[in-house]
Amino acid sequence: MEIPAINLKAIVLVHWLLTIWGCMFSWLPASYAWGNFSVLALAVWAIAQRDSIDAVLMFLIGMMVTVLTDIIHFGIYYPLAENLSERNRDTFRFSVGMAILSLLLKPISCFFVYQMYRERGGDYNVNFGFPGITRNRDAYQSIDQEDQSSSSANPFNQAEDCKPGQRSY
Repeated sequence: MEIPAINLKAIVLVHWLLTIWGCMFSWLPASYAWGNFSVLALAVWAIAQRDSIDAVLMFLIGMMVTVLTDIIHFGIYYPLAENLSERNRDTFRFSVGMAILSLLLKPISCFFVYQMYRERGGDYNVNFGFPGITRNRDAYQSIDQEDQSSSSANPFNQAEDCKPGQRSY
């Protein structure tokens, strides 16, 4: 089964709209809006530069980080709606519902953004630039042993059957 291609613009539009609606009632702190809108700015960068692997990777990492920060925001700042009027209670419920829907859609969006990352040439394993230590030394060539093919390719080596005064070119 092939994974359907979802446009990055559609993902950005959905999350932008849900973030706007989630911030409607002001029950979440400003850090929620700043975090989500800055990740959406990374998505605009990924849309503008269609060949950039870094833009998609930064957007993917930002989406994964906002999943964690959204959970923390909801856990800390979710107020009790008992002391709200009926009109404010409805607005609050809508705002909470849209923020939670955005949170629930983020892992699915991360999956599709990861597919875009792979399509643009990204690796399966994400390398953050830290040097790694490997024990595999099969690719190394020893400098102690001289290879026969390299000695015949070197024009300055004397051939074994030539006289000491003659050079073989």
